Order: sequence, then structure tokens, then C-alpha cells
Amino acid sequence: MQFRQQALAKLQSPEELDLPVRFARPQGWLVLSVTVVAMAAASVWAVTGSVTSTVSAPAILTHGRGSYVLQSPVAGQVTAVLAKQGQQVPAGSPVLKVRTAEGEAVVRTLDAGRVSALAATVGQIIRTGANVAAVEKVARTGDPLYATVYVPPANAASIPDDAAVDLTVQSVPTQEYGVLRGHVKSVDRSAQSPQQIAAFLGDSQLGRQFTEKGRPVAVTVRLDRSSATKSGYRWSSADGPPFKLTSMTLASGSIRLADQRPVDWLLP
Repeated sequence: MQFRQQALAKLQSPEELDLPVRFARPQGWLVLSVTVVAMAAASVWAVTGSVTSTVSAPAILTHGRGSYVLQSPVAGQVTAVLAKQGQQVPAGSPVLKVRTAEGEAVVRTLDAGRVSALAATVGQIIRTGANVAAVEKVARTGDPLYATVYVPPANAASIPDDAAVDLTVQSVPTQEYGVLRGHVKSVDRSAQSPQQIAAFLGDSQLGRQFTEKGRPVAVTVRLDRSSATKSGYRWSSADGPPFKLTSMTLASGSIRLADQRPVDWLLP
């Protein structure tokens, strides 16, 4: 009988129109307001803000024109080594004397530069075309250094002109002296083979090393100069290392790519 009375009461007054309706609690309005404000701020940031990204790749410090491998044009026995490693030599400078079947011959440099490596010793038997020296193409001892960063081709198109570059130099303790500063000078838009890299650096091993993960693109970096440091270049620390940098020093480069708006990621 109790349930029947409740049902009759419901039929007599199906809707309680005289009771106030509560749409939401105050806490709900607060959460909704915060959500709307956050979404509006995110939308504004997506359109007007920017995101910075970088690409890291192996690098090497060189002089701008690279190096070349000097090969012997004759076969025979080396009787004298006339050049010294690190010596600055003009074009046509004698490097080796070789005793051949026709007499004594002299192996000479092709271009002016600095002898960065010697691969022949007195008494050694060499063949025609043998690598006997590596010569870096530098006109003067004080010529500035550059960094060549070998980046993946997919990232090359995103590198803007004069992009900032941070270089971690292997021979310099980063925690103590920081990183070397520079800016992009040029980007070679074609990928390079191991042979091309070896020809530029004068080292076939480096040619293989820089192409282990595929053929890269060479990015030439102009190092920022500074008269306040011993090295002559600008570092993230105030003084930098207490010694000068030398060419053919390995490094790692971090290149700042063009800034992107977050909304561009959503657009086709």
C-alpha cells in the first residue's frame, strides 16, 4: 500500500516546478573558467609563439680550403724525407727523394700549404700512386679556422642562413671551458660520398667515419673571433681554453634550426 500511495502522489504532481534548479556548483564554474582560459592561452601561443630546435652532428676544425693527399708519381726506394710534419711549404716544394730504375726523382707538393702528415720513411719501398703525405691548403699560419659539420640531408634544408652553432671540441674540457661559438657560412646542398670527404680532408679514414650513418651534407661554420681569449675565438665561458686550436681537431656541432610555430605542425 505504501508504494501505491507514492505512485498516486507522483501522478498528482508529476513535476516539481516550484523547486529551484541548480545548474552547477561554484567549484564547477571555477574549473570551467580555468579550462577556457588555458585553452585560449594555448591557442594564442600556437599562433604567435615559436619553438626552437637544433640538429647535432659530427664536425671537424679545418682551414677553409681543406687538404689533399700527395701521391708519389714514381716507384722506388725513399732515400730522403725533405719536409717535416707541421711545416709550411710553397707549391712545388720537395717532400721526398726516391731512387728509381731511371735515377733519383723528387716528389713535390702540388699546392702551397702545411704538411699535416707524412706517410713515408727513409728506406721504404713505395709504388706509383702511393700516399706519401697529407698537405692542408693554407696560405699562412695565421689563417682562420672553420668547422665543417656533416649533417643528415633531411636536416640540411631547415638550416637558415647565419644560424648559430655551438661546437663541443674533443680536445677541450666542456665543463671547464664551455663550447666554441660560430655561425653557418654555407650549406652544401648535395650529399657527399666517403671519397669526396676523404679528398677534402686528406684522410680516407675520416671519409668512412663521417659516412657511417649515410651520406651527409657538409655545413661550413665560421668561428666567431675574439681578441679576449687565448685561442682567438669566442667561447661560452669568458676565457676559453688557455691554448690555441689546431686544424683537423674533431668536434660535435649543434646547429640551431629555423624557429617554427606550433600551429604549423597541425596544418597540412
